[in-house]
Amino acid sequence: MNQALKHVLTALFLLSASSALLAQTTGGIKGKVRGADGESLRGALVTARRDGADIKSVRTDRKGSFVLEGLEPGKYNFLFEMKGYTPGVRYDVPIETGPARDLGDRLILAKDESDLVFLRGSVFDRNGKSLQGVRVEVHKISSDGSKRFLTSSYSNYSGEFAFRQNDTDAVYAITASMSGKSSTKEIRVDSAGIHRVSITLDLDR
Repeated sequence: MNQALKHVLTALFLLSASSALLAQTTGGIKGKVRGADGESLRGALVTARRDGADIKSVRTDRKGSFVLEGLEPGKYNFLFEMKGYTPGVRYDVPIETGPARDLGDRLILAKDESDLVFLRGSVFDRNGKSLQGVRVEVHKISSDGSKRFLTSSYSNYSGEFAFRQNDTDAVYAITASMSGKSSTKEIRVDSAGIHRVSITLDLDR
């Protein structure tokens, strides 16, 4: 065995021994981060905090799963962050030496609604009365004038409807249809927030 190979084997042995010793004296957590709709959140940042300082971080994989190890025993706060979502925190999680503590697969982050567009409105007949059960569709209008269907719903008992969209710089077409009558209103938005519209159908109810 040549001298270079001896050095490599020695280094590997020391690394293995160091890892084993670290595993015996530290602990960690594992789990899965999801959105409120149950979708796995890939790339969410999981950070261990202790005494006001960030100790160690890791990101979730494509399935939303993570393992954060190498933490000294004690109590930690764990911060979960993802762009477009409200941060979540688990406080005073005890960490002991040994295998990672399993926090489960229901670490839920809610959508950050401050970054969303809300399209809200009402549908009326020609006499100004609210219309219930009107089909309302949302299309996004491209720069070339073409339309792409996004979603649909029905007006409630008071003639109201509401949609949530992610694109804060767009033109939306809102179309209300009932009993062979329809009407469309366009809304241009350039920021997050609530954008309202009223639509009148040529109906007499």
